[in-house]
Amino acid sequence: MRFPLVHGANLEGRAFTLPDEFDGDLNLVLIAFQRRQQIDVDTWVPAAKAEMKRYPSLRYYELPIISRHIPFARWWLDGAMRAGIPDRAAREATITLYLDKPAFRRQLELPTEGTIYVVLVTREGQVLWRTEGAWTPEAGSSLEKILSHSSAAPAT
Repeated sequence: MRFPLVHGANLEGRAFTLPDEFDGDLNLVLIAFQRRQQIDVDTWVPAAKAEMKRYPSLRYYELPIISRHIPFARWWLDGAMRAGIPDRAAREATITLYLDKPAFRRQLELPTEGTIYVVLVTREGQVLWRTEGAWTPEAGSSLEKILSHSSAAPAT
């Protein structure tokens, strides 16, 4: 499975074409469709930061997915999100995507907008691993297993 070609900008204003401009060799992508899902996204952030320390070629991103049919609200939504995130690194890691949500979900085989999805993606767009929902020890262990067997594994 491949991550679809999409365009967006992070909350610091940097434009991205994904997956081409993911910064890591491997990228942990936290996908949310609804504002209330931020609680579940936040459960993954400490794990993502810990894994980045172990695997220097890993990066993480939060991708709020918003319908492209609300163009006039973009400046307000981006501003509200930016104001709500005091940490610059977190704003840099948050890339808002305004797109056709059903088409995006179909391309990644995401059955619903009712949960978050976490995918591990190569810089070339290959999806190596996927789970859904809040972080759990089992999900963390599954991710660690994939990372430890990847080219991102630290030298021993």
